[in-house]
Amino acid sequence: MSDQDSNSTSSSQTEGELDGEMDEETNGEMEKEEGDEKLRDSAALSMSSFSSSLRAVIRIKQKYQAIKKRRQEMAQGLGGGPFTGAPGRTSPKIFTFDGDSAYPALSSSTYQKKKRRRRRRVMFPNSGGYRSPPPQARSRAKYCLYLLFAIVFIQVYNAIENLDDHVLRYDLEGLEKTLRREVFGQQGAVEGLIAHLKDYLSTYVHNKPLVVSLHGPSGVGKSHLGRLLAGHFRSVVGETLVLQYYVLHHCPLEANAPNCAQNLSSVISEMVERAEEEEKIPLFIFDEAEHMHDEILDTLWQLVASEQSNEYLNAIYLFLSNLGHTHITKHMLHNSSSISMATSGRLIKELTPILRNTLGKLHQLWTEADIFPLGLLEKGHVMECFLDEMTREGFYPDHTNIERLAGEIEYYPTEGGHEYSQTGCKQVVAKVNLL
Repeated sequence: MSDQDSNSTSSSQTEGELDGEMDEETNGEMEKEEGDEKLRDSAALSMSSFSSSLRAVIRIKQKYQAIKKRRQEMAQGLGGGPFTGAPGRTSPKIFTFDGDSAYPALSSSTYQKKKRRRRRRVMFPNSGGYRSPPPQARSRAKYCLYLLFAIVFIQVYNAIENLDDHVLRYDLEGLEKTLRREVFGQQGAVEGLIAHLKDYLSTYVHNKPLVVSLHGPSGVGKSHLGRLLAGHFRSVVGETLVLQYYVLHHCPLEANAPNCAQNLSSVISEMVERAEEEEKIPLFIFDEAEHMHDEILDTLWQLVASEQSNEYLNAIYLFLSNLGHTHITKHMLHNSSSISMATSGRLIKELTPILRNTLGKLHQLWTEADIFPLGLLEKGHVMECFLDEMTREGFYPDHTNIERLAGEIEYYPTEGGHEYSQTGCKQVVAKVNLL
């Protein structure tokens, strides 16, 4: 029993000594911590730019780090482990600012969420605080650009409407239907003429007048086409803006050619000025142009090709002539085996370069013109001429009678299944009047 009492007494003394030593160490550490805290507080006071909440968070973190360090030192001083028989101490699972937390998955996800979070405020280093970003100033140039787009769109739309108004004013669709109905065997030339008129009359601003020259043998419909154009333009622009000039009628003598040229120039100037005031385009038709004298050709060339004012640029000149008819006749007879040359446009494509080269040697006026050849008429076209003329005169269109009258016309020898008339439809009117 005495041994047990002595052992218990010694163990109690040892525990008392250990408690005293631990209290002294604890008091010393607390004094050190207070000194450290004073230093840290003095350092924290220098950080005046941080907010009070941030300083409190830093102070709490420093305290937890000091307590943890102190416990580790105490555990190492006591032999690196707990006493024999004493229950082992386990630190509570509390939140710390260390990377290794009790809940690593939660801390990592929270860190990712914080990293993904987008700051709404931007910190400017010079000012030392948080500020909202200044509002972006909206440029007024964007609205000016929208306004410019609207203005350009309206201008383009008005220009298109004006083009339609010009085309509708001259009723070119009606003119095309009339020419297709009453001009026989010249579909290629009619299509080319209508295309040039549509292109020219679609606007009122031009850099040169429209000059068209129709060439072909006698009786193929040159004068008839000119009369149809004159009648149509008189109905759309007025009687005073259309001129039909017959050379053998207006200037038959060569001695009067200078006076005729001067008078013609004055008439054209007056008509162009009147058309400029009315914002219309006049039409000048010169029939039998092969009989024109050089003085008249020179005057017309000066109006067409020279640098004139804008008034002389808005005009249409149409020349009707049989110049180059020998080339047209020879070409069609030699190529009569081809299919419908006059209607398919092949005649224009092949003969235009030849006629331009030939006519350019006669006078420089023809170099300024768009040339359209008119081909020979076949027997079927002559029968159509008889049918149209008999209908106009009030005769019953008997097919047998029409074939009999068409057989009285002289034709070239049949080549390749085509029978071309030597005089075209020129004798049709006279033969119908004999009925």
